[in-house]
Amino acid sequence: MKIRQDRLAINPLQWVASADGWIDPTLAPPLDEQLTVIRDAGITALHSAVPGDMTPQEYAARLAEYGISPAPGYIPVRLSDDAAERQSFRDTAARVAEQHAALGVPTVFLAMGMAKDAERVARPAVGHLADPDRLERVRDLLAEIAGIIRAQGITPAFHPHVGTWAETEEETRFVLDTVDASVLAFGPDLGHLAWAGANPVHLVREYADRVASVHLKDLNLGLAAQARDAGWDYRKTVLAGLWSEPGLGNADIQGFVDALPDDFDGWLIVEVDRGAQPTPEDSVRICGEWAARQA
Repeated sequence: MKIRQDRLAINPLQWVASADGWIDPTLAPPLDEQLTVIRDAGITALHSAVPGDMTPQEYAARLAEYGISPAPGYIPVRLSDDAAERQSFRDTAARVAEQHAALGVPTVFLAMGMAKDAERVARPAVGHLADPDRLERVRDLLAEIAGIIRAQGITPAFHPHVGTWAETEEETRFVLDTVDASVLAFGPDLGHLAWAGANPVHLVREYADRVASVHLKDLNLGLAAQARDAGWDYRKTVLAGLWSEPGLGNADIQGFVDALPDDFDGWLIVEVDRGAQPTPEDSVRICGEWAARQA
Protein backbone atom coordinates (compact mmCIF):
# COMPACT_ATOMS: atom_id res chain seq x y z
CA MET A 1 0.00 0.00 0.00
CA LYS A 2 1.28 3.46 -0.89
CA ILE A 3 1.20 6.03 1.89
CA ARG A 4 -1.27 8.81 1.19
CA GLN A 5 0.27 12.19 1.88
CA ASP A 6 -3.13 13.60 2.85
CA ARG A 7 -3.39 10.97 5.60
CA LEU A 8 0.13 11.33 6.98
CA ALA A 9 0.53 13.31 10.22
CA ILE A 10 3.02 13.81 13.03
CA ASN A 11 2.85 13.71 16.80
CA PRO A 12 5.98 15.76 17.60
CA LEU A 13 7.01 14.10 20.85
CA GLN A 14 10.61 15.05 20.06
CA TRP A 15 9.98 18.39 21.76
CA VAL A 16 8.78 16.87 25.03
CA ALA A 17 11.35 14.08 25.43
CA SER A 18 13.05 14.80 28.76
CA ALA A 19 16.66 14.21 29.75
CA ASP A 20 15.66 11.31 32.01
CA GLY A 21 14.08 9.30 29.20
CA TRP A 22 10.50 10.31 29.92
CA ILE A 23 7.97 12.81 28.53
CA ASP A 24 7.59 16.33 29.91
CA PRO A 25 4.87 18.39 28.14
CA THR A 26 6.22 21.61 29.67
CA LEU A 27 9.25 21.34 27.37
CA ALA A 28 7.16 21.98 24.26
CA PRO A 29 7.78 25.32 22.55
CA PRO A 30 4.79 27.59 21.79
CA LEU A 31 2.31 26.15 19.31
CA ASP A 32 3.22 28.65 16.59
CA GLU A 33 6.89 27.65 16.79
CA GLN A 34 5.94 23.98 16.44
CA LEU A 35 3.64 24.69 13.51
CA THR A 36 6.32 26.68 11.72
CA VAL A 37 8.81 23.81 11.95
CA ILE A 38 6.22 21.21 10.97
CA ARG A 39 5.05 23.27 8.00
CA ASP A 40 8.61 23.89 6.84
CA ALA A 41 9.26 20.14 7.07
CA GLY A 42 6.46 19.61 4.55
CA ILE A 43 4.14 17.82 6.98
CA THR A 44 0.52 18.84 6.60
CA ALA A 45 -1.30 17.25 9.56
CA LEU A 46 -0.81 17.17 13.33
CA HIS A 47 -1.89 14.91 16.19
CA SER A 48 -4.76 16.83 17.79
CA ALA A 49 -4.20 18.27 21.27
CA VAL A 50 -6.34 21.34 21.87
CA PRO A 51 -4.59 23.69 24.32
CA GLY A 52 -6.51 24.55 27.46
CA ASP A 53 -6.76 28.20 26.49
CA MET A 54 -8.22 27.56 23.02
CA THR A 55 -11.51 26.29 21.67
CA PRO A 56 -11.43 23.54 19.04
CA GLN A 57 -12.48 26.13 16.47
CA GLU A 58 -9.61 28.46 17.44
CA TYR A 59 -7.19 25.54 17.37
CA ALA A 60 -8.33 24.44 13.90
CA ALA A 61 -8.04 28.02 12.64
CA ARG A 62 -4.50 28.32 14.00
CA LEU A 63 -3.47 25.08 12.31
CA ALA A 64 -5.06 26.21 9.06
CA GLU A 65 -2.92 29.37 9.08
CA TYR A 66 0.05 27.05 8.58
CA GLY A 67 -1.65 24.75 6.08
CA ILE A 68 -1.96 22.00 8.69
CA SER A 69 -4.96 19.77 9.39
CA PRO A 70 -5.92 18.10 12.69
CA ALA A 71 -5.38 14.33 12.96
CA PRO A 72 -6.36 11.82 15.68
CA GLY A 73 -5.23 12.56 19.21
CA TYR A 74 -4.79 10.36 22.26
CA ILE A 75 -6.67 9.47 25.45
CA PRO A 76 -4.80 7.58 28.22
CA VAL A 77 -6.64 5.98 31.15
CA ARG A 78 -5.48 3.99 34.17
CA LEU A 79 -6.95 1.48 36.57
CA SER A 80 -7.85 3.22 39.81
CA ASP A 81 -9.75 2.47 43.00
CA ASP A 82 -10.36 6.18 43.54
CA ALA A 83 -13.86 7.19 42.41
CA ALA A 84 -12.86 10.79 41.71
CA GLU A 85 -9.93 9.72 39.55
CA ARG A 86 -12.11 7.28 37.62
CA GLN A 87 -14.61 10.06 36.97
CA SER A 88 -11.82 12.35 35.79
CA PHE A 89 -10.89 9.79 33.14
CA ARG A 90 -14.52 9.65 31.98
CA ASP A 91 -14.77 13.44 31.87
CA THR A 92 -11.51 13.79 29.96
CA ALA A 93 -12.55 11.16 27.44
CA ALA A 94 -15.86 12.92 26.84
CA ARG A 95 -14.16 16.30 26.46
CA VAL A 96 -11.45 15.09 24.06
CA ALA A 97 -14.01 13.18 22.00
CA GLU A 98 -16.20 16.28 21.83
CA GLN A 99 -13.18 18.29 20.67
CA HIS A 100 -12.46 15.71 17.96
CA ALA A 101 -16.05 15.97 16.79
CA ALA A 102 -15.74 19.76 16.58
CA LEU A 103 -12.47 19.38 14.65
CA GLY A 104 -13.99 16.87 12.23
CA VAL A 105 -11.52 14.16 13.26
CA PRO A 106 -13.42 10.85 13.38
CA THR A 107 -10.94 8.75 15.38
CA VAL A 108 -9.04 9.01 18.66
CA PHE A 109 -6.46 6.62 20.11
CA LEU A 110 -7.37 5.03 23.45
CA ALA A 111 -4.61 3.54 25.60
CA MET A 112 -3.78 2.53 29.11
CA GLY A 113 -1.60 5.19 30.70
CA MET A 114 1.56 4.78 32.73
CA ALA A 115 3.49 6.48 35.51
CA LYS A 116 7.21 6.67 36.28
CA ASP A 117 6.86 4.42 39.31
CA ALA A 118 4.65 1.82 37.59
CA GLU A 119 5.68 -1.81 37.86
CA ARG A 120 5.79 -2.31 34.12
CA VAL A 121 7.85 0.83 33.64
CA ALA A 122 10.46 -0.84 35.84
CA ARG A 123 10.17 -4.07 33.81
CA PRO A 124 8.69 -3.18 30.44
CA ALA A 125 7.77 -5.02 27.24
CA VAL A 126 7.57 -8.55 28.68
CA GLY A 127 4.11 -8.69 30.23
CA HIS A 128 5.53 -8.37 33.74
CA LEU A 129 3.17 -9.53 36.49
CA ALA A 130 0.54 -10.61 33.96
CA ASP A 131 -2.74 -11.35 35.67
CA PRO A 132 -5.96 -12.54 33.98
CA ASP A 133 -8.22 -10.81 36.50
CA ARG A 134 -6.43 -7.49 36.08
CA LEU A 135 -6.55 -7.86 32.31
CA GLU A 136 -10.31 -8.28 32.49
CA ARG A 137 -10.50 -5.06 34.51
CA VAL A 138 -8.37 -3.36 31.85
CA ARG A 139 -10.68 -4.66 29.15
CA ASP A 140 -13.75 -3.46 31.03
CA LEU A 141 -12.25 0.00 31.55
CA LEU A 142 -11.32 0.35 27.89
CA ALA A 143 -14.80 -0.78 26.85
CA GLU A 144 -16.43 1.70 29.23
CA ILE A 145 -14.33 4.64 28.03
CA ALA A 146 -14.83 3.54 24.43
CA GLY A 147 -18.58 3.81 24.97
CA ILE A 148 -18.19 7.39 26.22
CA ILE A 149 -16.14 8.26 23.15
CA ARG A 150 -18.64 6.58 20.82
CA ALA A 151 -21.42 8.68 22.36
CA GLN A 152 -19.74 11.73 20.77
CA GLY A 153 -19.72 10.05 17.36
CA ILE A 154 -15.97 9.34 17.49
CA THR A 155 -14.30 5.96 16.90
CA PRO A 156 -12.00 4.88 19.76
CA ALA A 157 -8.96 2.92 18.56
CA PHE A 158 -7.25 0.68 21.12
CA HIS A 159 -3.55 1.50 21.31
CA PRO A 160 -1.31 -1.04 23.11
CA HIS A 161 1.59 0.71 24.83
CA VAL A 162 4.73 -0.59 26.52
CA GLY A 163 4.85 0.11 30.25
CA THR A 164 1.10 -0.32 30.74
CA TRP A 165 -1.20 -3.21 31.64
CA ALA A 166 -1.94 -3.67 27.93
CA GLU A 167 1.40 -3.98 26.16
CA THR A 168 1.94 -7.51 24.81
CA GLU A 169 0.54 -9.30 21.79
CA GLU A 170 -1.41 -11.65 24.06
CA GLU A 171 -2.99 -8.73 25.91
CA THR A 172 -3.72 -6.93 22.66
CA ARG A 173 -5.50 -9.96 21.28
CA PHE A 174 -7.49 -10.44 24.48
CA VAL A 175 -8.84 -6.89 24.40
CA LEU A 176 -9.70 -7.02 20.71
CA ASP A 177 -11.23 -10.48 20.94
CA THR A 178 -13.42 -9.70 23.96
CA VAL A 179 -14.66 -6.21 23.07
CA ASP A 180 -16.96 -6.01 20.07
CA ALA A 181 -15.65 -4.20 17.02
CA SER A 182 -18.71 -1.95 17.12
CA VAL A 183 -17.40 -0.60 20.45
CA LEU A 184 -13.62 -0.56 20.03
CA ALA A 185 -11.48 -0.29 16.92
CA PHE A 186 -7.71 -0.93 16.71
CA GLY A 187 -5.04 1.77 16.61
CA PRO A 188 -1.73 -0.14 16.60
CA ASP A 189 1.65 1.44 17.21
CA LEU A 190 4.37 -0.24 15.17
CA GLY A 191 7.08 0.69 17.64
CA HIS A 192 5.43 -0.29 20.89
CA LEU A 193 4.22 -3.62 19.55
CA ALA A 194 7.68 -4.42 18.18
CA TRP A 195 9.37 -3.36 21.42
CA ALA A 196 7.14 -5.84 23.26
CA GLY A 197 8.24 -8.62 20.92
CA ALA A 198 5.02 -8.79 18.90
CA ASN A 199 4.84 -9.06 15.13
CA PRO A 200 3.02 -5.83 14.18
CA VAL A 201 2.64 -6.86 10.53
CA HIS A 202 0.83 -10.08 11.44
CA LEU A 203 -1.40 -8.31 13.97
CA VAL A 204 -2.41 -5.59 11.50
CA ARG A 205 -3.10 -8.16 8.82
CA GLU A 206 -5.19 -10.30 11.17
CA TYR A 207 -7.23 -7.40 12.55
CA ALA A 208 -7.18 -5.31 9.38
CA ASP A 209 -10.92 -4.73 9.39
CA ARG A 210 -10.64 -3.04 12.82
CA VAL A 211 -7.67 -0.76 12.18
CA ALA A 212 -8.89 2.85 12.29
CA SER A 213 -5.54 4.70 12.35
CA VAL A 214 -1.94 3.82 13.22
CA HIS A 215 1.22 5.22 14.74
CA LEU A 216 4.39 4.76 12.69
CA LYS A 217 7.66 4.47 14.60
CA ASP A 218 11.15 3.29 13.81
CA LEU A 219 13.40 1.63 16.34
CA ASN A 220 16.42 -0.56 16.93
CA LEU A 221 14.92 -4.05 17.13
CA GLY A 222 18.18 -5.57 18.37
CA LEU A 223 18.34 -3.09 21.23
CA ALA A 224 14.70 -3.81 22.09
CA ALA A 225 15.45 -7.53 22.34
CA GLN A 226 18.59 -6.87 24.38
CA ALA A 227 16.63 -4.67 26.78
CA ARG A 228 13.90 -7.27 27.23
CA ASP A 229 16.44 -10.03 27.91
CA ALA A 230 18.49 -7.91 30.31
CA GLY A 231 15.49 -6.52 32.20
CA TRP A 232 16.25 -2.87 31.50
CA ASP A 233 13.67 -0.38 32.66
CA TYR A 234 11.67 1.85 30.33
CA ARG A 235 13.85 4.94 30.60
CA LYS A 236 17.15 3.09 30.34
CA THR A 237 15.94 1.47 27.13
CA VAL A 238 14.83 4.78 25.66
CA LEU A 239 18.06 6.54 26.64
CA ALA A 240 20.11 3.72 25.11
CA GLY A 241 18.79 4.79 21.69
CA LEU A 242 15.69 2.68 21.12
CA TRP A 243 13.84 5.18 18.93
CA SER A 244 14.85 6.87 15.71
CA GLU A 245 13.28 8.85 12.90
CA PRO A 246 11.54 6.72 10.26
CA GLY A 247 13.98 5.13 7.87
CA LEU A 248 16.87 5.24 10.36
CA GLY A 249 15.97 2.13 12.35
CA ASN A 250 15.18 -1.41 11.23
CA ALA A 251 11.45 -1.70 11.88
CA ASP A 252 9.42 -3.05 8.97
CA ILE A 253 7.50 0.15 8.28
CA GLN A 254 6.65 -0.77 4.70
CA GLY A 255 5.46 -4.24 5.69
CA PHE A 256 3.30 -2.67 8.41
CA VAL A 257 1.74 -0.26 5.93
CA ASP A 258 1.34 -2.97 3.28
CA ALA A 259 -0.64 -5.07 5.78
CA LEU A 260 -3.35 -2.41 5.87
CA PRO A 261 -6.36 -2.93 3.59
CA ASP A 262 -6.13 -1.45 0.10
CA ASP A 263 -9.08 0.80 0.91
CA PHE A 264 -7.64 1.98 4.26
CA ASP A 265 -8.69 5.57 4.86
CA GLY A 266 -7.32 6.13 8.37
CA TRP A 267 -4.43 8.28 9.51
CA LEU A 268 -0.77 7.24 9.66
CA ILE A 269 0.85 9.30 12.39
CA VAL A 270 4.64 9.50 12.62
CA GLU A 271 5.87 9.49 16.20
CA VAL A 272 9.45 9.77 17.39
CA ASP A 273 9.30 9.45 21.17
CA ARG A 274 12.91 10.55 21.44
CA GLY A 275 14.74 11.97 18.43
CA ALA A 276 18.07 10.58 17.30
CA GLN A 277 19.03 13.99 15.88
CA PRO A 278 20.85 16.87 17.64
CA THR A 279 17.66 18.91 18.07
CA PRO A 280 13.89 18.29 17.92
CA GLU A 281 13.75 20.61 14.92
CA ASP A 282 16.27 18.41 13.10
CA SER A 283 14.20 15.37 14.00
CA VAL A 284 10.97 16.87 12.62
CA ARG A 285 12.82 17.83 9.43
CA ILE A 286 14.09 14.25 8.98
CA CYS A 287 10.53 13.00 9.48
CA GLY A 288 9.37 15.37 6.76
CA GLU A 289 12.09 14.21 4.39
CA TRP A 290 11.08 10.60 4.98
CA ALA A 291 7.43 11.47 4.38
CA ALA A 292 8.29 13.20 1.10
CA ARG A 293 10.04 10.05 -0.11
CA GLN A 294 6.82 8.10 0.38
CA ALA A 295 4.95 10.25 -2.14
